[in-house]
This record gives sequence, C-alpha cells and structure tokens, in this order.
Amino acid sequence: MRRLRMIVLVAVAALTAACGGVEPETSAAAADGGPVQPVAFWGAEGGFVTATMNALRPPRVMVYGDGLVIVDASKRMTLTDAEVGDVVARMEEFLTGQSPTAKPKPGAPSVTDLPDTVLGVRGKDGKMLEVRVPALEQLADFYPKRLVDAKKLMEGLATRTAAEGADYVATRVRLVADEAPSAEGRPSPWPEGVPEPSGVVDPVWQKDVEGVAANAITKAVPAGQEYGRSLFTTRSGVVFVLSWRYLLPHEQSGDGHL
Repeated sequence: MRRLRMIVLVAVAALTAACGGVEPETSAAAADGGPVQPVAFWGAEGGFVTATMNALRPPRVMVYGDGLVIVDASKRMTLTDAEVGDVVARMEEFLTGQSPTAKPKPGAPSVTDLPDTVLGVRGKDGKMLEVRVPALEQLADFYPKRLVDAKKLMEGLATRTAAEGADYVATRVRLVADEAPSAEGRPSPWPEGVPEPSGVVDPVWQKDVEGVAANAITKAVPAGQEYGRSLFTTRSGVVFVLSWRYLLPHEQSGDGHL
C-alpha cells in the first residue's frame, strides 16, 4: 500500500515541519521499514463484561496500511491497495466532524451496561481519528446516519473475512489468568515454561508472552477449545482459569497504541 503510506507520511512531515515538532513514532517506524500501522478499525469498549473478557477483547475489525484485515484476532484476509484506499476514504468521510463521543438525539431511550462502539480511521495528518458511540446498535435511529454507515462498512469486512479469510496466528499471545478455587473439573498442572501469577490477583492476572511460553499455552488450551480444558494449578496449589488470544501486529511491536 505504498501510495497510501506515502500520502500519510508526506502529510505528517509537512505538519511536523510547520509546527517545529518531532515526527510521531508511528510515521517514523513506517518510514524506516518498521511495522505497518492500522488505518481503520471497529471495536468495543466498556459494557457489563467479565474482567477476563475486558482484558482479552480485541478490535472487531482492524485494517492495516498494507491491506491486512484481522477480525476478532482470529481471522485474516488481505485487501488490494485500491480497496484499502476506498475503506480509508469512506471511513474518513463518515467520521470527520463527529464528536469524540457521540450523543444520541433527544428522545432516545435510556440504555445501560452495553459497550460503546468505537470507530476509527487514520487521517491525512497521520493521527487516528476515533469516535465512541454508546449503544450504537440499539440506538441507531438516534445517531447520525454516517456513524451507522461506518459500522456497516466494518461489518461488511468482518463478514467477508469470515467467509473468505484464513486463520490468524501470531508469535505472541496475551495470557489472562482468573482465580477459580471453586471451579468444577480436574485442573491440569501449570503448562511448562509459562509464567505463573504471583501475589494477589485482582481481578485478573495478565501477561504477554512469546516463544516457548506462547507455544505451551496455545497447545495446552487450543484456540476455540477453552471450555473444559482451561483449569490449571500453579506450583503453589492455586487454581486458575487460563484464557488467551493472539496479539495483533501493532500490539506485538510496542505498547499497542494506535
């Protein structure tokens, strides 16, 4: 996606020169051959969910500048340069001018405990423009149509990736342990080579691992087979439920910020 990346880099460079500042790390990484950055995404934040789900929840759809699309950190496909350019242009049209946190029109019913829809696109200035929309699915008629259209565009990518894409795997995984002293079932010994929680776990223990540890946890709890196979006992005798997901490319290369 050379042309799109070059446009973003030129825009950022011009802005930096005008302000007399330092070029952002995201564009610098792309310029010197670093990891390709996200250019559009759809995700969710908040809501009434477990601490484990909150720690593991990936973006629903993440689109990268080289065409890679990852859905739920489990499926992937690749778009053409033209398709990525179209997605970015449409998302920018939909989100430009929207409030960072959208508010429904007067008369909207009260909705609680539901996650916010989060939509984002990398603008011509190289920065990620994000819009949070509380209960978008339930209150769609009370929000601007452009926000609904942005979500529909991302939903289309999710549906297409599920139908046409391949499994997504990565070299690093995010591991979450939730203490479960009263869980039913017989725990297995803690996977060899995987770090163990230490001290008080409140509410969950989280760690990003790679290499031997990543291989061990993905073998001990195969993707899609967490239930019934995720109870493990540490060497100190504490029982935990182990869950994990693959890290996305931008999460593997740094702090995960967009």
